[in-house]
Amino acid sequence: MSNANKLTRAEQKALRPIQILDAAFEEFVANGFTATRVEDIAERIGVTKGTIYVYFPTKEELFSAMADYISKPLEDLLRDSLTLEGTCAARLKSLLFLFYERVSDDRHTRELIRLVISEGSRFPQVVEAHHDKLVGPLFALTQSLLDEGIERGEFRNAPAALAPVVVAPVIAMMVETLIFGGRRDVDLPSYIRAHLDLVMNGVAIVRDPRTQSPTR
Repeated sequence: MSNANKLTRAEQKALRPIQILDAAFEEFVANGFTATRVEDIAERIGVTKGTIYVYFPTKEELFSAMADYISKPLEDLLRDSLTLEGTCAARLKSLLFLFYERVSDDRHTRELIRLVISEGSRFPQVVEAHHDKLVGPLFALTQSLLDEGIERGEFRNAPAALAPVVVAPVIAMMVETLIFGGRRDVDLPSYIRAHLDLVMNGVAIVRDPRTQSPTR
């Protein structure tokens, strides 16, 4: 490697926490919290165990920081969902497409679900903080959009207009991928179309074609 391409000591130091978190993610996913050894994380990036502790004093703090770090796709989704435009129906469709595009096919997010399920009882504060910071606001945004659609007369005030129910198929797809990995072929475009059809017909107001008045 030429001198021009070598990282300075300051640059290496700035990158070190990210390298540690990436390595920790792989070890925690492969082995779970209890079986993961800090020295194995250190070995992945060619540093000593002591270096890990400089940045993360305990394995518990490392796990918590790792969970926060790999939540970036959810952070990006939350940010971008605030810029959606159009009718409530158009924004709801766009939001669901964003869920599939940014979350369902993202390995970090899928594995985060696995870790929440397997390690959630050990780290309830991490799970709750993650929910309050990201999952809760995404559900709240979805529910706000559904409520706005009801208020504007685009959606029925029906049991189907409930955010966790509307988002549930995305989560179901992620869990199925976790369980079966790449061993089952999934026609994702058809799955997404079915999801949108189910949601939009579930909340849509049916209108009389002769008068365009809502029917009961």
